[in-house]
Amino acid sequence: MTQMKWYNEPSTWSEQAKFISVNAGAKTDFWQKTYYHFMRDNGNFYYQEVKGDFTVEVKIKGQYQVLYDQAGLMIRENEKTWLKCGIEYVEEVQNVSAVVTRDYSDWSVVPLSQPPVALWLRVQRRSETVEVQYSLNGENYQMLRLAYLTHAETVQVGLMCASPQGEGFSVVFEDFKITQQ
Repeated sequence: MTQMKWYNEPSTWSEQAKFISVNAGAKTDFWQKTYYHFMRDNGNFYYQEVKGDFTVEVKIKGQYQVLYDQAGLMIRENEKTWLKCGIEYVEEVQNVSAVVTRDYSDWSVVPLSQPPVALWLRVQRRSETVEVQYSLNGENYQMLRLAYLTHAETVQVGLMCASPQGEGFSVVFEDFKITQQ
């Protein structure tokens, strides 16, 4: 696998075999303008550069505690063009979440009535389009979002976590893989 690198490296993290453990940094986030009127680009993002079409997958287990704690996958061209998806903790409920940012961030969520043991994510890029799928059991996936992202040939692809209002939390990413098409 291509060497991964950090954008906003957290103070504590480790990588072993098929597990990447991270303590999300305190007061970190990715967001651009919409509704909350602020811009944040200081979340933790562990990525590699990928050209063309691909599928990226991961299993996530997090200890979400504070409003907006989040962990998942990110596809990023730059500070103003990116997608993040995964779990976001809102009003003591874990939500499957997707934010697409093209100058302005939007946000869509599916509240989960019971906190899942883990969340499996699969994101497929086909040209300028990304499709976000999720599963609560690692077998049956459903679509969360289909979105236009960018025509850029090369994007950064990897693992994202942030704790916008908290002091951080622990998350484990398992079986992260990128398959080129």
